[in-house]
Amino acid sequence: QVQLVESGGGLVQAGGSLRLACAASRRTFGNYAMGWFRHAPGKEREILASISWDGGSTYYADSVKDRFTISRDNAKNTVYLQMNSLKPEDTAVYYCAATRGLYYRSDSYVYWGQGTRVTVSS
Repeated sequence: QVQLVESGGGLVQAGGSLRLACAASRRTFGNYAMGWFRHAPGKEREILASISWDGGSTYYADSVKDRFTISRDNAKNTVYLQMNSLKPEDTAVYYCAATRGLYYRSDSYVYWGQGTRVTVSS
């Protein structure tokens, strides 16, 4: 089992940036593909970005492409989400998740963090 803890959320003005981090408990972190999701009130949870176990492949949702960047540091058991040009519609709870399956399959993720709230003011 993998325990995940997100950090870095908060309140930011539109156009600003935040960097989320997700620390994993296992030293076998490098065996897992990682993803960032968000859940906004009244909306379905959506996958934003994901990255393969070695960082060699990434996926981005159209809604965040060119604004968000996912990266990972396997030596630190951590995955990051750099979020730039934030918009009020980015307001949501952001979750990281892990899978030993396909990184681009949102339904393959089985381990989840508790989430970190991001609020973007206009």
